[in-house]
Amino acid sequence: MRNKVVLICFFLLSVISSLPAGAQILNDPAALKIIQTSMDKIYNYEFDEAEVAINQIEKKYPNHPVTHILDSFILFWKYLPIKDHPAKSKEYIQKLDRCLEAVNKKYGKNSLDPEAVFYTIVARSYMAMVYNYRGEMLNAAGEGKKAYNAFVEGFKLINKNPEFYFTSGMYNYYVEVYPEEHSIVKPLLVFFKSGDKALGLKQIDNATKVGTITRAEACYYLSHIYLKYESQPEKAAFYTGKLVNWYPKNSLYLMTNIEALLLSEKYDLAEKELGLLKKINTGFFPLATHTFQGILEEKDAKNDANAQRHYLAALKVPHDDQYTKDYHAMSYAGLARIAARSGNKAKAKQYYKKCLEKAEYRSIVKEAKAFK
Repeated sequence: MRNKVVLICFFLLSVISSLPAGAQILNDPAALKIIQTSMDKIYNYEFDEAEVAINQIEKKYPNHPVTHILDSFILFWKYLPIKDHPAKSKEYIQKLDRCLEAVNKKYGKNSLDPEAVFYTIVARSYMAMVYNYRGEMLNAAGEGKKAYNAFVEGFKLINKNPEFYFTSGMYNYYVEVYPEEHSIVKPLLVFFKSGDKALGLKQIDNATKVGTITRAEACYYLSHIYLKYESQPEKAAFYTGKLVNWYPKNSLYLMTNIEALLLSEKYDLAEKELGLLKKINTGFFPLATHTFQGILEEKDAKNDANAQRHYLAALKVPHDDQYTKDYHAMSYAGLARIAARSGNKAKAKQYYKKCLEKAEYRSIVKEAKAFK
């Protein structure tokens, strides 16, 4: 059940920020510009300015679904990860419910109007994601099922707009790579159209160049792909570099950029950026800080004692399944390498075993499995 829900949610969530905002608003350049401005402000953690822009849209298009989506988007980023804030999580769901109510009121229930399809996908997918990470699998499955038909309808719009380079690219890549990582889902993909990983990467890259609404999401997911699946951190750093230049106040993008720089062995640049991340003492960021400092100490300074101290400190901070799970794996791998260098092979094996319980990055799994 869980794997099926996660798979459905993933394909739905991969298009959340990528689809155009609907025919009417797309034909209103001024309104589209305001929407894009609001999204840029949200990504850059300038939430008050984003609300000003959203209010302008609300004034011109009263009770339009897009305003409820943008309101929920503020909550998503302001309280990242939203699942860890029960009151805000409830408010978040309420805003998405209002979006669906606005869709039904404007277009009618189960409408196939492109705008209706788009906002149904967005609202249902975000709900499914929250329920999934809260462990409410029945609710997640329900939302995923409700969203899937809308998603299939929306998929017919691929290649109709430059924003869909991201959508089609994500599909082409993940429909192939996901079953490679999770064989249990292969039977669920029997009726899915085959993908093309190389084409998918090209399409997502194109979205970073020609997309407007999608460019940030395309950069973020492409960097994730190159870190997790393709083991090419230098390429990931190219895209995370764009994100931190566009949105210097975004802590998640900063964290991902440092990771890409470290894994690319660009230690001087990573250390400079890490100084900024160390100022954030809330959420899962201290875990990232200790893991990254451990890598710097081990790989650059060659100081195993300091590295071990930071890796152990990282493991004391709970990880987030969505964002920092592999940082625990990296810390265990670092401790294993240190143990191996000290001649304690048994301890190294124990650490690598724990590493494999957390690791999802192919490079880390390969390292752990190769140790004998």
